[in-house]
Amino acid sequence: MALTHFPEPLRPAVEAIFRIDATLAEVVAGTTEPQVGLIRLAWWREALERLDSDEPPAEPRLEAVANHCLPRGVSGAALSEIEDGYAALLDGSGPDRIEKAGATLFFSIAQLIGDTDTQLAEAGALAMLARVRGLAETDVRDSALKNMAKLGGHRFAKPLRPLTLLARLAARDFLRTSPEPEATPGRAFAMLSHRLSGIVTRAN
Repeated sequence: MALTHFPEPLRPAVEAIFRIDATLAEVVAGTTEPQVGLIRLAWWREALERLDSDEPPAEPRLEAVANHCLPRGVSGAALSEIEDGYAALLDGSGPDRIEKAGATLFFSIAQLIGDTDTQLAEAGALAMLARVRGLAETDVRDSALKNMAKLGGHRFAKPLRPLTLLARLAARDFLRTSPEPEATPGRAFAMLSHRLSGIVTRAN
C-alpha cells in the first residue's frame, strides 16, 4: 500500500529496495541456526556490493536493483549496509545497528526522491524497529520511544512523505496495546493525515 504513495516513475526503484529489505527479513524469520542465517545474509550483502562493478546474477531481486536503482545513483554498496541490521538480530547485538540499517534504508529511498531531512535517520530507525519487532529477541520499544521523542512535532517536506509515512505507521504501532492488521481504516487515515501534515508524532 505504501508503494502507491510514491510517484509512479520511482516505484520500480523503491519496490526493488523494499524487496531487498523484505528478503533480508525473511532470512532472519526463517532461520533456526543463527550461524546459517548469518551466512545467508552475508551472501546477500556481498551480492549487493558486487553490483557496483559486475553484471547482476540471474536473480530477479538483484537484477531489479541493477536496472532501477543503480542508474538513479543508489549503489549496491549502500543497500548492502541494510544487511547489518538484520545480522544484529541473529548475533544478539543491541538496537543501534538495527536503527542504523533503518536510517540507511530511508536515506537510499530519499536519494531516489531527491530530497533529504535532518531527522530522516530517526524516522528510518523508527520504521525499522517496528519492522523487526517480532524478530528481535530484546524489546525495542524503548529505542522506538526515543526516536519518537526526537521526531515530536517535526514536519517532513511533501516529497519525503510517501517514505516517512512508514515512520508514522510505526509510531502508531508502538503506541498501541495490541497488533493491528495492515488494511484498516485507522491505518489508512494515519497515512492520509501524514501526507497532509508531514508529522510522524506530535510534540509532548
